[in-house]
Amino acid sequence: MFWTVTTTLLEGFAETLKLFALTLAFSLPFGLIISFGSMSKLKPLKWLVRTFVWIIRGTPLMLQLIVIYYGPGLIAGWAQEMVMQTGEANSFIMWLTEWKVLDRFAAALLAFVINYACYFSEIYRGGIESISKGQYEACQVLGMSKTQAFVHVVFIQVIKRIIPPMSNEIITLVKDTSLARIISVYEIIWSGESFMKSDGLLWPLFYTGAFYLVACGLLTVLFNKLEKKMDYFRS
Repeated sequence: MFWTVTTTLLEGFAETLKLFALTLAFSLPFGLIISFGSMSKLKPLKWLVRTFVWIIRGTPLMLQLIVIYYGPGLIAGWAQEMVMQTGEANSFIMWLTEWKVLDRFAAALLAFVINYACYFSEIYRGGIESISKGQYEACQVLGMSKTQAFVHVVFIQVIKRIIPPMSNEIITLVKDTSLARIISVYEIIWSGESFMKSDGLLWPLFYTGAFYLVACGLLTVLFNKLEKKMDYFRS
């Protein structure tokens, strides 16, 4: 029974790692783009981005998962009902009727990417704004453009400064993947819970904790080594 449970949990953990890895791959660069928008000199863009970040950070991830998965289908149903009742529809209403429900995993991935990109954007913003303007000015004196100064001088220092808060968010992401089960995404908690429902066994659910502990432990060691490697950048 132990090996059966372990095999099943490994299958669920593979989906957890898949969601984790894809979320990081998309949210890290997306978060950097959002941070540029939140620091833009164009005030309408700046406040639009900051309002979006405020909404995402201020609402539960579980709610965002539900809205992203069920929302399109509900909107399409409402639009179709409106067409049936009135017999008329403009191009916008017809476009809404064609909205399709996302695949469960795709909906979970989209929700996680948007949520974590917003959190990462604030970490990026804090790191970028912590660099003194004198460094940009020194780079300009050396004939470097603002882009070159950011890429070759500033960004590497930003990475060093954001590793601690970024590592905390990434470790949190490992555990937050369990929320995907709210829209029936097959992941490790779902796997462990299935034995409780079918066989009345509680220990497989606790066993899932060992997988999270190992994953978080490995990430902690990795980030500690990365911090030490970046120690040659003295603030």
